[in-house]
This record gives sequence, C-alpha cells and structure tokens, in this order.
Amino acid sequence: MAKVCWPYFDPEYENFSNRLNPPRVSVDNASCHDCTLIKVDSANKPGILLEVVQILTDLDFIITKAYISSDGGWFMDVFHVTDQQGKKITDSKTIELIEKALGPKSQGKEGGKSCPGKRVGVHSVGDYTAIELIGRDRPGLLSEISAVLASLNYNVVAAEVWTHNHRIACVLYINDTTNQAVDDPKRLSLIEEQLNNILRGCEDGEKVARTSFSMGFTHMDRRLHQMLFADRDYEGSGLTTEVDNPPSFRPKITIECCEEKGYSMVSVRCKDRAKLMFDIVCTLTDMQYVVFHATISSDGPYASQEYFIRHMDGCTLDTEGEKERVVKCIEAAIRRRVSEGVSLELCAKDRVGLLSEVTRILRENGLTVCRAGVSTRGEQALNVFYVRDASGNPVDMKTIEALRKEIGKTMMVDVKRVPANAKAPESKGWAKTSFFFGNLLERFLN
Repeated sequence: MAKVCWPYFDPEYENFSNRLNPPRVSVDNASCHDCTLIKVDSANKPGILLEVVQILTDLDFIITKAYISSDGGWFMDVFHVTDQQGKKITDSKTIELIEKALGPKSQGKEGGKSCPGKRVGVHSVGDYTAIELIGRDRPGLLSEISAVLASLNYNVVAAEVWTHNHRIACVLYINDTTNQAVDDPKRLSLIEEQLNNILRGCEDGEKVARTSFSMGFTHMDRRLHQMLFADRDYEGSGLTTEVDNPPSFRPKITIECCEEKGYSMVSVRCKDRAKLMFDIVCTLTDMQYVVFHATISSDGPYASQEYFIRHMDGCTLDTEGEKERVVKCIEAAIRRRVSEGVSLELCAKDRVGLLSEVTRILRENGLTVCRAGVSTRGEQALNVFYVRDASGNPVDMKTIEALRKEIGKTMMVDVKRVPANAKAPESKGWAKTSFFFGNLLERFLN
C-alpha cells in the first residue's frame, strides 16, 4: 500500500478542541420541499460518521442523500432524510431528540460506542442476559435454540437473527420467570453447554460454532455485522446459489485510486433500501478504514454511494487482494439484511416459550427463517420472521394461509410480501421496539 502522510492529532488536544468547538446541529425544513436537511458540524474524531449514521438509522429515518466531508480536524455533513412515509421530520419531540443526540449534550456519553468482543460465554445486562450465537445455518435451527431456552424456563425478550452464506448469527436477551437477569454461574454454564451442543451439530469445516458475548453494551445491528465479519462470512460468496443471491441483489462495487488526493474511492451501486448507508459505513469502520468524503444519492429504486477512504495507518488500497477483500466485505454487508419474499409479523401476549412455539410451527410447516426480529413492549411480544421453504425457495401462499389459520388462533398475524428495494423499515413494531442496549438513543429516551 502507498503510504500517505496525514496529520496526527493528540487525544488531549482533540478533547480540548471539542470543548472549545462543541458540535453544531441544525434541522432545516425550509431549504428542500420534499425532505428535511440535518446538518452536523463538529470536531473530527474516529468513528464519528458511524455514530451519526447509527443515530439517524435508529430513528427510522430514510437517508435519500448525504454529503460528507471530514478532512483535517473538522467533520461536516448534510443528510437529506424523510420519515417512513417519505415525509419531512416535523415532530418537535423528534427534532429535540436529534439535537440532543447529535449536538453538544451528546459529548461525554459513551453509549453509542461498541466495546471489543471477548469470549466469555453469556453476560448479564441490567434485567436481561445477553447471549450471542454464531454457527452454520440449517432449517429449524432457530426453533432448536428457542426450545432449549424454553426448556430451561427462560424468556426471550428481544432478539435479532441474521443468516448469510449458510451462516447464522443471533443476539438474544433473556430473563427468568421473575423477570430477572440470569447471573448464577451454574445456570449460565448450563445454557452455554446446551446451546453449544446444538451449534456443534452443524459445524462447517474450520469455522467453529460458539456461544459468546461482547464486553460492555453494543448496538444489535452493529454487533451482528461484527460477528459475521469476524466469522468471515464474506468468503466463498461466489459459490452460493441463485436462490441465496438472486441476480437482482448483486451490487456493483468498484475501487479506484485517486492519486492526486491520496484516497481510494469506493463506488457502490445497488438496489436502495433502509439502513443501506449504515451497513456500508459500519463495515468500512470495522475494517479500519476512515471515510474522508462521501456522496450518497437515490435514483428511483437504486442507490449510488461513493466513499473516499484511507486505512487508519494513512495507506490507500493499492493491491488487487486488498481491493477484492473490501468489495467482498461490502457486498456481504449489503446482503446480510436483504430478504425478498414473505415476512410474518406476529403479536401476542409475552410468555416463556412463545418464541419456541412459533418457530416450531414454522418448522413443522416446512419453513426456514432467514432473518428474524423479536421485541417486547409491556406485556406484548412483537415478532417478525422472514421465511422461505426448506429448500430456500419462495413460500407457497397456500402454506402461508394454512399457517395463518393455525397461529391466528392465539395471536395476531400479518403477512407481507417484501420487495428487495423496500426503503421503509422492515416492521413498524420491530423497528420501534428493538432493544439497542448501550445505544446513545436509549440514554436520551430514558
């Protein structure tokens, strides 16, 4: 890689600069007739772009355009955003939340930062115990995982499950029948042993299945990206089938060298969808690349994104091997969240074993879960499942109707077809009530 010199900023100087020049945030509804402009100016610091994009994403905003510039010691960006219905952000409480989360009052809050992952087993967070699982995917695996937790009398109060390239990653938050976290070492050891037994039954060559957790709090989506990236799910993506990666999903990613500026330019063009920018920025950040400039735009159902980057050591991407790895990792990040076909949204009174019962019914009807979200609001459990048949093909609607009749006896069921370029969040209930432990937004909302 070609070495490029760029300024070093002492950490103490950066903190002093932040105090002298606190972030400035403006929410502008006058400049554009069809969207809200959110402008952020602040002293530059590592990871700031991801922090900002993460906050906007967690607020369910759709980013239609963005202009990023963070050369030197200052960070300046403009986001064109709308709500889920494509309208401007006019609610005063939401605007106040934006200003708190991105402005001077956000300084010193560490909630939005992820902590390094370490293998420890399971971990208690407040009144919930956070469990992370990763292994080879197979039909019915989520049903087996939830059945183990139900047999031990634990309730899943929140979870997200992603599958990609025949791998599965889960983050689950559980508690016991008294709504308390599980912190007894013997009980934790039993959970880990039984879950590992299930995962080991589908180990994939050199990739070892495991149950683990990350120290401290972390954002669910960010953690899932990190888990699958560490698992190297991006390898061998060219060997997957048309069912796993339909041609309509394949993004076009190119990397060029900008010698006069000392950057590598990463260009991405693919079908637009919610959280696309977050997924790409998250991956670049975790790969230790710094985004200096970026331009994001949507053109109908397609998105065009350009990122001018360098590695944290100041180097650009010059070898074909480096470029190929970055392309594969970004493509994997885009595909992890893509689910074309049918989604099932279920609402029922929360109880121990509910997730186990639902996933068992899905399995008995020949359906496999390719992505899922579980959340709890008060006494109500809100679950979303993106399903295919056991062979990975689209689900026959006769099967869905039979499933609706069976599950609909005890809970509310909504069936939706999911287009590949859906910009709106996957589920109103899921998006609004998912647990983002340690997220900056949680601290402002509580």
